[in-house]
Amino acid sequence: MVGQQAWDIEIGSNCKNVALEFSKHNRVLYVNPPLDRITLIRQKNDEKVKKRLSVINKQKDGLEKVNNNLWNLYPDRLLESINWIKIDLIYNALNKWNNRVFAKSIKKALKKLHFQNTIIFNDGDMFRSFYLKELLQPDLTIYYLRDNFVATDYYKYHGKKIEPRLIEKSDLCLANSDYLVNYCKKYNKNVYNVGQGCDLEMFENANQYTIPQDLAALKKPIIGYVGVLFNTRLDINILVHIALNNPDWNIVLIGPEDDGFVNSKLHQLPNVHFLGLKEPSELPAYISSFDVCINPQLVNELTIGNYPRKVDEYLAMGKPVVATKTLAMKMFDSYTYTTDRKEDYPPLIEKALSENSPQLQQDRIRFATGHTWKNHIQAIYDAMVKTLHIRYAARTKAYTGNRLQNWLKTVQNIQF
Repeated sequence: MVGQQAWDIEIGSNCKNVALEFSKHNRVLYVNPPLDRITLIRQKNDEKVKKRLSVINKQKDGLEKVNNNLWNLYPDRLLESINWIKIDLIYNALNKWNNRVFAKSIKKALKKLHFQNTIIFNDGDMFRSFYLKELLQPDLTIYYLRDNFVATDYYKYHGKKIEPRLIEKSDLCLANSDYLVNYCKKYNKNVYNVGQGCDLEMFENANQYTIPQDLAALKKPIIGYVGVLFNTRLDINILVHIALNNPDWNIVLIGPEDDGFVNSKLHQLPNVHFLGLKEPSELPAYISSFDVCINPQLVNELTIGNYPRKVDEYLAMGKPVVATKTLAMKMFDSYTYTTDRKEDYPPLIEKALSENSPQLQQDRIRFATGHTWKNHIQAIYDAMVKTLHIRYAARTKAYTGNRLQNWLKTVQNIQF
């Protein structure tokens, strides 16, 4: 498994959850992004950088055991920082060199662990891992896309050229929203929407929580949001519109703010409350205290394909949800209230408040709790099995027409 997030990342990681699930049935090597020269220069005093440098200098073993089936690899080679290079010919040559260096570190670990019948699972690592299919010769290559990475500044220039080529040559592409599936299908027909896994256990038993102290004095109804407060992802105008037109409502926002939020009009409104960053274990108590949860997403190139994990968390606690309408929200239509106009937010919140009932709460909980990591991984396994059998059937021409279709129906019941 290669990706953009290291195992020692402080926040939750989609790829780490996938790795842990995979390790219940398979041997897994989770490869951290290798240290690059510019990070070494800029963050040389960071403890994580020091650890990676000690591995590169052969002072420490870069292979660490996480559990009986899962290992974490800190690559023992330094990569060059080349994203600033705009001349394609030079960039491509240096990127191939970086890939070779990266592959050498991975090969050492594979040999040490006696890995065979390998599958590359690439979590959006489009640059460093572009040539791993050719360099490692795996049995299957999977590109896992869960965000529109090429909309970000870092990936925008080279990513718009490289990612389509990586999708095209991958044996299988997986995505967690219809928007990203449609994007992948432009370059590869073998694409599956495998949904999303969520850590929902902590959001169970919605009625067991005591209202947090910093909410206790607020009058009902409380309209709440939990997550990062970045103006590139959330529509500040929607929040301002809700607060100004409903002074009797209290708007509670939990999460770290960027400068756009810090300097926004929201801080001047008496019924808007910024409670800052909370520990993950504290969040259920806050969500439990909300009367309606909102996800006022700003629809742009960066956010349009995002799977809204926070909506699953809200629904897992039975809460009514009002959210911005996107293609990714379509699967939630029967359990949420959605709109693409800020003017619709207040009446939809009123509707959510008036319609809420124990039956609707149970329906939301039942729907959300189907989005487990186990179900997510099973969908990935199903797609892998289909891909392998289609490949072998095509190679041997052993099955054609209806016989192949009947076989595929049987294959869907196979688990790794």
